[in-house]
Amino acid sequence: MSRYSSAALSDVGMKRTNNEDAYALRPDLGLYVVADGMGGHSCGEVASKIAVSQIVEFLENSRLDEESTWPYAYDDSLSFQGNKLKTAVSAANEKIQEYAGQHAESRGMGTTVVAAMVHDDRLIMSHVGDSRAYLFRGGALSALTSDHSWVNEQVKMGFLSQSEAQHHPFRNVITKALGTKGEALADVSETPLMAGDLVLLCTDGLNTMVSDEKIAKLLSEARDLDKACKALVEAANEGGGEDNVTVLLLRRDE
Repeated sequence: MSRYSSAALSDVGMKRTNNEDAYALRPDLGLYVVADGMGGHSCGEVASKIAVSQIVEFLENSRLDEESTWPYAYDDSLSFQGNKLKTAVSAANEKIQEYAGQHAESRGMGTTVVAAMVHDDRLIMSHVGDSRAYLFRGGALSALTSDHSWVNEQVKMGFLSQSEAQHHPFRNVITKALGTKGEALADVSETPLMAGDLVLLCTDGLNTMVSDEKIAKLLSEARDLDKACKALVEAANEGGGEDNVTVLLLRRDE
C-alpha cells in the first residue's frame, strides 16, 4: 500500500490585515482542501471555514453507497469517490447559502475551493473558482484544474494570452464560487498517481505572485514538505504578497 506525506501553510500576505483562506489536512480520510473566501467584513473568512469544515464533516459522516438516495444527482460519468467529493462540495455550497440567509451582514459572501482525495493510488480532484491544483511529475509542472474566472474564459476563447491574463485588471474576477446563486457545481477529475508525484493545492495568492517556472523550481528542490511550503509562501510575499496565500503539498512516497 502506498504511503503519502502532506504539509500545508497559510499566510496573511504583505497587504491584507486578515486571512480569508482556510485549509484542511486529513490524511485519515485521504482528504486535502484549500479555500479562498471573499465578501468583506470577515465574511470571506467565515465562508471559507464553512466550506472546509462542511466538506470534512460530510466525508467523515457520509454513509452513502451506490444504491443510496443521493442528496444531489449521481453522475454516472464519475467514480463513486468522485461523486462523494462532488456531493460534499455541493453540500458546502448549500451550507454557505443557508448561513448567509440567516445573517444579513453575510449576504454576498462566497469562497473558492479546491479539494483532493486519494483512493487506490488515484487522485480525485474537485474545484470551484480559481484556487488551483498542480501536478509536479518528473520535473514538469502541469495544471490539474482550470480556473472559473473571466480571464481564463478569455484565454480559452483566444482573446487573451496567458501572459496578458496574468496581469489583466480583471484577473481576480471569478465566474463561479460557493455561496453564490444556484448549485455552483464543481468540476471533478481523476488522475492516477505514481511514486514521487507531488500535488500542490493553492489559493491565487501564490500563482498570481509566483510564475509557474518559479513554482516548479521550488518544487524540484522539495525534500521536506514543510520547508517547501514555507519557500512557496516566502516567494509569494517576495513577489508582492498582495493577497493571502495558502499552499498544500501532497506527495506519493512509494
